[in-house]
Amino acid sequence: MNSSVSPETVRTTCAYCGVGCGVLATREESGAIGIKGDPMHPANFGRLCSKGSALGETVDLEGRLLEPRIGGKPASWDTALDLVASRFAETISEHGPDSVAFYVSGQLLTEDYYVANKLMKGFIGSANIDTNSRLCMSSSVAGHRRAFGSDTVPGTYEDLELADLILLTGSNLAWCHPVLYQRIAAAKAKRPAMRVVLIDPRRTMTSDIADMHLAIKSDGDAALFIGLLGYIAAQAMVDRTYVDRYTSGFEQALAIASSHDLRSISARTGISPEQLREFFNLFTQTERVVTVYSQGVNQSAGGTDKVNAIINCHLATGRIGRPGMGPFSVTGQPNAMGGREVGGLANMLAAHMHIEDEGHRDLVQTFWNSPTIASRPGLKAVDLFNAARTGKIKALWIMATNPVDSMPEADLVVKALQECPFVVVSDINSVNDTTIHAHVLLPAAGWGEKDGTVTNSERRISRQRPFLPLPGKARPDWWIITQIARRLGFAEAFPYETPAQIFAEHAALSGHGNRGSRDFDISAHSAISDVEYDDLSPFQWPQGRGEAALERRFFSQGEFYTPDQRARFIPVNPVNDEAADPRFAFTLNTGRVRDHWHTMTRTGKSARLSAHFAEPFAEINPLDAAVHGIADASLVKLGNDHGTIIVRALLTDRQARGKIFVPMHWNGQFAGDARVDKLVSANVDPISGQPALKMARVAMKPFEAAWYGFSVMREKPDTTADYWALARAEGGFRLELAGLEEPRDWSAFARQLFGSSTDAPLLAYHDERQGQHRMAIFDNETLIGVLYVAREPVTVSRSWAAEQLTLPFARSHQRFQVLAGRPGKDMPDKGAIVCACFGIGRNEIATAAMNGCRSVEAIGAKLKAGTNCGSCRAEIKGILGTSMVEAAE
Repeated sequence: MNSSVSPETVRTTCAYCGVGCGVLATREESGAIGIKGDPMHPANFGRLCSKGSALGETVDLEGRLLEPRIGGKPASWDTALDLVASRFAETISEHGPDSVAFYVSGQLLTEDYYVANKLMKGFIGSANIDTNSRLCMSSSVAGHRRAFGSDTVPGTYEDLELADLILLTGSNLAWCHPVLYQRIAAAKAKRPAMRVVLIDPRRTMTSDIADMHLAIKSDGDAALFIGLLGYIAAQAMVDRTYVDRYTSGFEQALAIASSHDLRSISARTGISPEQLREFFNLFTQTERVVTVYSQGVNQSAGGTDKVNAIINCHLATGRIGRPGMGPFSVTGQPNAMGGREVGGLANMLAAHMHIEDEGHRDLVQTFWNSPTIASRPGLKAVDLFNAARTGKIKALWIMATNPVDSMPEADLVVKALQECPFVVVSDINSVNDTTIHAHVLLPAAGWGEKDGTVTNSERRISRQRPFLPLPGKARPDWWIITQIARRLGFAEAFPYETPAQIFAEHAALSGHGNRGSRDFDISAHSAISDVEYDDLSPFQWPQGRGEAALERRFFSQGEFYTPDQRARFIPVNPVNDEAADPRFAFTLNTGRVRDHWHTMTRTGKSARLSAHFAEPFAEINPLDAAVHGIADASLVKLGNDHGTIIVRALLTDRQARGKIFVPMHWNGQFAGDARVDKLVSANVDPISGQPALKMARVAMKPFEAAWYGFSVMREKPDTTADYWALARAEGGFRLELAGLEEPRDWSAFARQLFGSSTDAPLLAYHDERQGQHRMAIFDNETLIGVLYVAREPVTVSRSWAAEQLTLPFARSHQRFQVLAGRPGKDMPDKGAIVCACFGIGRNEIATAAMNGCRSVEAIGAKLKAGTNCGSCRAEIKGILGTSMVEAAE
């Protein structure tokens, strides 16, 4: 596969989740970046989700860090690098190698990851390098290693299309991995007999494809699969040949499973015995089964046990490593898998070698010719930041991640950065909630500028290629790390001038002393040249020296990476119910929404990605809301001993009673008080160290706002309102507001919000008795800003109001329509955006439905909605259902 399909188009890989979609990026004559899915890439075959489709809207230089900064002031690279190297060297000399740490990211490229891990573990001599991947998939790593002896994903994406039964547990695939969801949907359309079971406390959008939804209790997954294992045995469905020939420990695992009957499992999962029996029968009677799991399984204090409970069922039936069969962990970051390959976790060595294995340590040290090698696991993420807060870590380097927003008990992370004597942050953004605490900021290259590789969830390595020049003084992460290594005295071991040289060394290490004893082997590429690296096509590992690239599954015939080559059944007990604190009656679940990703440092730049959900919210069951006096679209305060947040109430029966869902994305750059992970206790899985980010306990009460506001404006506002949430709009920004007390002068408030001078003419309407105020400022035919205020949540159409920033206003009646907040016949209101890819709103879909479009396909043909990434199809179906009911009435 050539890297370019035309002189202006570059083949690269998406910057978001672990699906690893191929992307065609084209620099157009206008300067814009055209983005299309790569039809030749085997991960997506041309499909892209809404986020991937909008990548071209996120590569501008607004807010970019373009030069090194020391103490907030610009500095040269030499000055900054000399300072970082000297402070780390002094700290190591005075306090030892374990007094320093790196905290890295699944958004680094493999080449970046490799040199960071090599520097810390082989030359500084500490394993204090951990990654934000600890927060999303380390329980899967631990489960794989316990069962298989290696961190091996057995199957491929093709299995999702070949399976007759797919279990989706702890995975909102429709929103978090939309391209995989669409591959399943397409396969199900071709083979309607395929069955999909959704296992999730929420009825997410993924339920649209599900034949069965098991509304499981939080942390009930282990109990469910323990019950399934017992049922498999009771129904004589154990594959005795596979179990006897290729595994060990089955009887011990079965002893626990057999001690739980259907009633016991029902009590622990919240699923009725009848539905459990139906599900268990479906599993036992279907040979080709894939169990897809993600953060709902991993992000738990019992996450590793959940993973092994799933794997136990596949081992017991021999349904692993064959087409359409196996456990399948889908990762949330573009290179979490690459980080695992290079040993980017504190308890791993490079090339899937084990830090606790003396032979592996010798192999790595000999290959690197390093003066030392870390001999014990380093500090995992939660422990690492605790050590920074208590003074044990005295120099900390954070790369490509935003832990102030993503870590549990996030306010303690703030204190850690404030207490740590020396904090370095490499990032592409000059300001986020983490960079503001750095002593030194180093400008890194971003997507579109980077050059390297990533590995997706099916073990496929793909190239990320640059199509933009490095802006300002930004440099690749591998270059920055290499420069520090040289200044620390390790120049001979870090001679790299190109990423291809690093990849070749990484590949060579994977084959060093391997001879089939380790799963990860890409030594076929150990002599790769710069030209060959530029043209490297996506390939799936393993690919050993002299081997051709092949699609491969693992473990159908055993050959596990344990000492006796047998898989291990792990005896797993159900997770015990957490003791309820009467002060905090609700279980808080955190997660992602369709069009945003992580902490919005990229997606927050896109107006169309911000249109679907423009502010932080809490999904609450209507009956719970009624008990607590919370109305739909009002504001709600959630809190516990760690702090409080304020978010919009979204009432929905998709949410079970006693549960609340809040997205993880919003932070101090986009909302006043919505950093949800500060409410999550730092409880971790005892084996993996992964935090239980989906299991916080909170209290809920109304935020008693005296006024609500909504505004659109051309310039980014500065506000001190008690509640605010900011989002991009075409031509400017949109802002939600609320306060406990009304301002004395609404007109002055509006002028300040719009950044307008006091002499600019203000068009205003005030009704003091009703508490309604509307103010707008125009500059000739251009709307500068409009603010709507009421004592109840403002009902103005957000999408319509935001669109006014892009329109000319030559006539006074048009200006008064804007002030009134009511679109005229010449200004139709499309409603809340449903399809981000084509900007199609709810009202447009409902109108098409009332005019005869009775299916999602018909809506697609009429409006294009749902025809690109498809992740809005479930919402379209819901609108169609409502419209048909209204038409019937």
